Amino acid sequence: MKKIEAIIRKSRFKAVKDALHEIEVNFFTYWDVTGVGNEKKGQTYRGISYSTSDIQRRYLSIVVSDEFEEKTIQTIIEASKTGEVGDGKIFVSDIQNVYRIRTEEKGEQALS
Repeated sequence: MKKIEAIIRKSRFKAVKDALHEIEVNFFTYWDVTGVGNEKKGQTYRGISYSTSDIQRRYLSIVVSDEFEEKTIQTIIEASKTGEVGDGKIFVSDIQNVYRIRTEEKGEQALS
């Protein structure tokens, strides 16, 4: 099993969520985060300068079976990519086990 953690633009969250549901990744956790990126120049919008070093993003945490790893990653990339600086990052880690509290199932059976 793999844990996929993705940091994406908040504006792309709905597209990513819908795309994940289409490939039947129906359970994941997300929260709003603020990060600091490599981009140091600011942006100007309607005459007001904004710092782009403190970036508002959405953080997704998803656990999938090994077979779903690449499909999930490609789906996130395709749905979140704008081609601009600040599109985000994806991190992948191994998960040793998972337990469903209600039924006490463990392993991949607990994911579905």
